[in-house]
Amino acid sequence: METDGSSADSGLPAPRARSRLVRATVLTVGFLAVAVAVACYGLVSGSRRYAEANNPFPGGFVSVAEPVGYFVAWFLGALCLGALILVVMTSRPEPDGLIDAAAFRIHLVAERVSLAWVVAAAVMVVVQAAHDTGIGPAALLRRGAVFDAVAVSEISRAWVVTAIFAAPVAVALRFSNRWLGHAVLVIPTLIAVVATAVTGNPGQGPDHDYATSTAIVFAVAVAALTGMKVVGAWTCTPRTRGVLIVQVGCGALAVVYGAVLLYLLIPGWSIGSDFARLGLLAGTLLTLVWLSDCWRLIRPSDEPGSKPGDTVGALATIAAVAAMAAMAVQIAPRFLAHRFTGWDVFLGYELTEPPTVVSVLTFWRFDSFIGIAGVVLAIAYVLGYLRLRRDGNPWPVGRLVAWLAGCVALIFTSSSGLRAYGSAMFSVHMAEHMILNMFIPVLLVLGGPVTLALRALPTAGSGHPPGPREWLTWLLHSRVTTFLSHPIVAFVLFVGSPFVVYFTPFFDTLVRYHWGHEFMAIHFLLVGYLFYWAIIGIDPGPRRLPYPGRIGLLFAVMPFHAFFGIALMTMASPIGATFYRSVGVPWVSSILDDQHLGGGIAWSLTELPVVIVIVALVTQWARQDRKVASRSDRHADSDYADDELEAYNAMLRELSRMRR
Repeated sequence: METDGSSADSGLPAPRARSRLVRATVLTVGFLAVAVAVACYGLVSGSRRYAEANNPFPGGFVSVAEPVGYFVAWFLGALCLGALILVVMTSRPEPDGLIDAAAFRIHLVAERVSLAWVVAAAVMVVVQAAHDTGIGPAALLRRGAVFDAVAVSEISRAWVVTAIFAAPVAVALRFSNRWLGHAVLVIPTLIAVVATAVTGNPGQGPDHDYATSTAIVFAVAVAALTGMKVVGAWTCTPRTRGVLIVQVGCGALAVVYGAVLLYLLIPGWSIGSDFARLGLLAGTLLTLVWLSDCWRLIRPSDEPGSKPGDTVGALATIAAVAAMAAMAVQIAPRFLAHRFTGWDVFLGYELTEPPTVVSVLTFWRFDSFIGIAGVVLAIAYVLGYLRLRRDGNPWPVGRLVAWLAGCVALIFTSSSGLRAYGSAMFSVHMAEHMILNMFIPVLLVLGGPVTLALRALPTAGSGHPPGPREWLTWLLHSRVTTFLSHPIVAFVLFVGSPFVVYFTPFFDTLVRYHWGHEFMAIHFLLVGYLFYWAIIGIDPGPRRLPYPGRIGLLFAVMPFHAFFGIALMTMASPIGATFYRSVGVPWVSSILDDQHLGGGIAWSLTELPVVIVIVALVTQWARQDRKVASRSDRHADSDYADDELEAYNAMLRELSRMRR
């Protein structure tokens, strides 16, 4: 296998190698031209941007380095993400999992870009701190105040997170050239890309809960679209229908969610500011790219391989990212004339009455990230169910009901008054946490989504690259899944997560920001799913305990959850005290009493999920016993028939001998 770029290119036909060189040159020149344009904008708008925000001017260097550095660092992250996605989607791995030569060329791009990404993110930590404090980098270093400046800069801390997650990606890409490694590395890459997107404008002010959830989806969609476009054009990767479908989906998400962000950050859609004009430019470019991809999907070309139009689309996405980077380093117009309240800063909305059954059911702020995910999961499952029915294959209705009930519960928990009040009150938050961790995963596991997907998804035809069904099979039997789904590992994660989150400084940070609530929701949902998959999982798993062992594992959890609830009920100091005091909902006279109530909720809400799991477990056990008994009966009947036949043959042999 090739180990460098020149040897990788040596396997290409001469015309294709020349085409790749031309496109690489065009993309490089285009990137440099866009970077120069961003630098010029930073230089021209320098002091004016800081004056509009009432922030001290840190000097011309920072006013230029901030937008250029943001653009370069975020663009490199998008390239890394896009390259990983292309490797996962287009490679034809060997039996041992090694990617093929074509995918290795894409791997080389990710490997080299990831190193530059780490360096750029580390540089942006200091530049961002200088930007937010109004003190030049040299002065910060001279005074030894870099760490203090980073501590007070939210976006600077986000760049720290980006560097922390990008670093292991860079190291792993240096030593791994297997399909599974690239698939797993998509997760830390996504976290690193999203880290800076949820800070700054989307994480501030009124409705920042809407803006943060929207920014998560928008950032992932734009990064994936940009990376796939640029890396695909750079490496002359054939534009398969599957890749084009993903690009169309990412483009649609980018356009729709980008429009929502502009609506939230620009009052009245006014275009009188640089922020609004840059947003309009970025939105126009992304819309044109999306429409072009839609046209290519509807009217595919008969000629194989990538097209020159892919380079144009890649340049358009580069320009769109540059415009968004220039937007990210300035204050949104909505905040310039708005007088912030405590509700705006800590919640993004106002709670006017205490939580009641009616208010929890009627006060909705739909989560455009987790709520939409619940809708998508429900629709995908129904489509798979209908496909099986259309093909004449049965699928238990009970599994369909369980899955849809879990999706409805997920939507309700993430978007109703339960989330709204849970962000301001520890007791309601604990109810939300228990539903996400112990109730919804049970319903989702009982739906058997992996088995449904394996039966509904088509297999890749001969001569075609592996598709979703093959990817799912590889992940299901991978070492990563084997490790995470091991009963002991799932048990430790399930039991230890609440103690790590709530009894460490993590909770003080997570409870302060809406992205922290989203992170906790996803974390507890996944941990709960892994644990219940090991207990009552219908889907095939790498390892299964016997039924007595599963019951023992289930009951082993209960003392830990009871201790967790009792610990919350007996603590003398409140958790997340700074945040809850700052919110100061008027109907909570004592945040410590509210925490004790949350501990009681955590203790008491474990019973219903355990009952459901016990019923499901006993039912599965009885069903297996019936299958074993039926199989034994068939085997016994077969043995009895064989004995009769042998006796009959012996009798015939004896009669034949006597006649002689």
